[in-house]
Amino acid sequence: MRKLSAILVLFSVLQVQAQSDSAIIRSIYTQSLTAGKGYDWLEFLATRIGGRLSGSAEAAKAVKWAETTLNTIKPDAVYKQLCMVPYWKRGAAEKAFLIKGDKKTEVNICALGGSIATPKGGLTAEVVEINSWDELKQLGEKNALKNKIVFYNMPWNQTHINTFEAYGAAVEPRWAGAFRAAPYGAVGVVVRSAASSVDAFPHTGSMSYKDSVNKIPACAISTIHADLLSQQLKLRGMPQVKFSFTQNCVQLPDTSSFNVIGEIQGSEFPDEIIVVGGHLDAWDNGQGAHDDGAGVVQCMEVLQIFKTLNIKPKRTIRCVLFMNEENGGRGGAKYASEAKLKNENHIAAIESDAGGFVPRGFSFEGDSLAIAKIRSWQNLFTPYNIYSWDGYGSGADVGHLAGNCKVLMGLSPDSQRYFTLHHTAADTFDKVNKRELQLGAATMAAMVYLLSEYGL
Repeated sequence: MRKLSAILVLFSVLQVQAQSDSAIIRSIYTQSLTAGKGYDWLEFLATRIGGRLSGSAEAAKAVKWAETTLNTIKPDAVYKQLCMVPYWKRGAAEKAFLIKGDKKTEVNICALGGSIATPKGGLTAEVVEINSWDELKQLGEKNALKNKIVFYNMPWNQTHINTFEAYGAAVEPRWAGAFRAAPYGAVGVVVRSAASSVDAFPHTGSMSYKDSVNKIPACAISTIHADLLSQQLKLRGMPQVKFSFTQNCVQLPDTSSFNVIGEIQGSEFPDEIIVVGGHLDAWDNGQGAHDDGAGVVQCMEVLQIFKTLNIKPKRTIRCVLFMNEENGGRGGAKYASEAKLKNENHIAAIESDAGGFVPRGFSFEGDSLAIAKIRSWQNLFTPYNIYSWDGYGSGADVGHLAGNCKVLMGLSPDSQRYFTLHHTAADTFDKVNKRELQLGAATMAAMVYLLSEYGL
């Protein structure tokens, strides 16, 4: 009888606690949806500062803005963390043409991040379309790529429901195309944009060189013009199709920048740290609204919600706004190395870097028992249509904490529209829905509340 009574008492306590958690989570969502500041913060970051690639004057302005804005929240501490970052400049706008005889058709391109410039006056050569890596090898060994521009036309696989799986395959020619084509004598590379849509926006992004391989200029072409180029190449007869492009980019010496950090100290377990993070830098051809201005303001909003609702976290909450995710990952690496050096105890790190669309859930990697505990909280999120709990992964910046953080997580919004905007001039503030953005911030804050309350 005593055992039964003890069980009933425990059940009653747990029921009361669950009701209390539900009420607090409800207040978090109400606060974010009715009085959240994230959308207004994002408007300033995206429209008044805009594209903010590492090393640029805009990136420096973003650091100053982030530090100033975090201080208005009045957390326990706001500080900057020095890191050295690469400094690549696009230069004057790119130009490109398809040439067939006397006919020139202008097409939309953008230089890939890290590419060298074309020779002065541009680069013009015949084009060879490549649809697979096997085809590149076969044609290269036949000497068919020498003095040619290689056109990687490997379209997005529309059968993938998970857009990040499709992106992972489509993006490979972007980062590896130049150093794989150069040994066969290619003089330049044109890559079909890693995009889920067919439109006129070229998608930039990082590419790589190898020290042992000749560097050749690389650009991305919009999907609609990739289709046009492919069609032209399939037409038989002379003259041969040529591609002509000019880009003026330059790689400058590394320069200094900062991660910007704000934190609320834990009241009971201050040495246990929960990170929420997004990246301040953004490609220079757009406003970086979804990538990753949305993630930045959502992480800041977590601190704002806790302060406004006077929620005293038991564990320390740290908002980390990383620099240089796009073309180097230096900020994430610096934060992780400093955390390891200080022997800090990170129990969880959540990244928001998949756009400011309506939240669907979280992805995970790390300790399986800790992840199981987090998943036991699913019912508390059901009223908010948060149902995706099976995804694997976290984020590029918090990923540097692997091995020194119990659980790494990623906020998972609905991403079906993300790769129509990603790394393009179309990634602008007007594409962000205020309600969806604030729902994402509330979802992160609710998760942080539970992590802070119960630990791992």
